[in-house]
Amino acid sequence: MTESPAPARAVRRRSWLEVRWRQFRNAPRPVVRAVLSSLTVAIVLGLAYLAYDVALSRGARLPGGDLRFGAAVLDVVLVLLAGTLITYLIVPLPRGSGDRSVRTAWSGALGLFAAVPIAYLVLVVVVQVLRPLLA
Repeated sequence: MTESPAPARAVRRRSWLEVRWRQFRNAPRPVVRAVLSSLTVAIVLGLAYLAYDVALSRGARLPGGDLRFGAAVLDVVLVLLAGTLITYLIVPLPRGSGDRSVRTAWSGALGLFAAVPIAYLVLVVVVQVLRPLLA
């Protein structure tokens, strides 16, 4: 004689915010590493750009003149390259049952995709928030 299964409990529906908060708290380590490596580089380069911008606006005579656009482009390119390279180096693919870690272009792609919005957002914060505070 087969037993009847236990009655199923109703699953409580979580709100959109509860789901996103749980995902944020339990983010996969490779994603956290990729974001933090890109964020660290972006903050350092963003502060360097801010120092350059403030120096120019206060009348400093720097070699080459006013190269703020070039400095911003260089900032973004360096964040993308550094984010890609650092993530490639510190985020191996899952090992499975083997003993050795494998890195492929996908590790670098994870870093690149994490670095794109971070480079933009850090420059927006530097130019639109921090810069007016120092004016």
